[in-house]
Amino acid sequence: MILTGKTLLVIIEDELNALIDKGEVTDRYYNPGNLFDEVHILMLNEDHPDKTIVQKTVGRAQLHMHNMTPPSLLRTLGWQPFLMQSWVRSGLNLARRVRPALIRTYANYLNGFLGAQIRNHLKVPLVVSVHTHPDESERWRVPWWPQYFLMKRLRLERRKMLERIALRAADCVIVVCESYREYALRYGAHRTEIIHNLVNPTHLHRKTSYDLHSPPRVISVGRQIPGKNPVSLIRAVAELPVILKLVGDGELHEYLRQAARDCGASDRVIFQRAVNNDELCEMLPDFDIFAAHSDYCGIPKAIIEPLLVGLPVVINRERAATPELSGDWILAVENTPQGYRRALLDLIQQYEQRTTLGNRAYEYAQERFNPAKIEQQLVDLYRELLAEL
Repeated sequence: MILTGKTLLVIIEDELNALIDKGEVTDRYYNPGNLFDEVHILMLNEDHPDKTIVQKTVGRAQLHMHNMTPPSLLRTLGWQPFLMQSWVRSGLNLARRVRPALIRTYANYLNGFLGAQIRNHLKVPLVVSVHTHPDESERWRVPWWPQYFLMKRLRLERRKMLERIALRAADCVIVVCESYREYALRYGAHRTEIIHNLVNPTHLHRKTSYDLHSPPRVISVGRQIPGKNPVSLIRAVAELPVILKLVGDGELHEYLRQAARDCGASDRVIFQRAVNNDELCEMLPDFDIFAAHSDYCGIPKAIIEPLLVGLPVVINRERAATPELSGDWILAVENTPQGYRRALLDLIQQYEQRTTLGNRAYEYAQERFNPAKIEQQLVDLYRELLAEL
């Protein structure tokens, strides 16, 4: 059954309201280049976001939103496919009504599995994107014991089956950074393309001056979780005459506030749980330095954005290799207060180093992460797959 037309079916597990609350709503994120006239977003949850806000993500397309309750891990004995047939049929029935020209899933979990079933039944192209390396970022961190970890680890283990089915079925697997390609290939992808995350296309502006503010301003953006714990950065700031703005939220938020108080930096560390992404991108050039910590491989949007405006970027030497964070366009340090303090002090004291690092960051990012280029890469890929129908 070959379906034609300019309708896109997007299947996600994310709760869009959570992204809205964090201000992470990007123009045309689900409809690059306004390629599709109609976009159906199928959410595998009971989230009901404001349609007028979500409209921004599909550009000029007519937007439709749908919900499906995900299948129970226990009732399906660990997501056994033969016990998910009625759930799959619900997705297929929706797809037959929608008549998509292409199916797109962001990640390769339950949404990727469902996308694979629809693709195989309706014979329309499926594009799956990989935004994390689950073996590196999740599974190795969750032990089988103590017992309170058991269900979480079981869920992660059983998800491997879903990941493989989605990647094997996909006509193309987008990996958002080079270090995820090995995982995608090992789990069965037969075609991969590196297309970096699409970030804000309208509110990122070049930093025009590297003269310091008084006092110097440092910004750090990211989830406040164990794998991205910026406590060493906070302790470094305690010994420097700078202002640090921490944008983000997570399980470590109150711990980090206490850490700032404990080291005597509470008057110079500003916490903000969330900032609208448009506003955040607009204010980035008004800072002098961006600094962050991450134990994960990959390059998040929170680091792509300051690179694109030409901010000098300081980050720890990550646990796993990330080519996009290895080069003279970024300053890598040990994840210690001393490591961050030395790097920040050097950048504050040396105008030439600060300017050179910022210019290199801008040039590298414009070549690799420019939103217009990323958007065009997505459009070209979709058009190629549609032309093969």
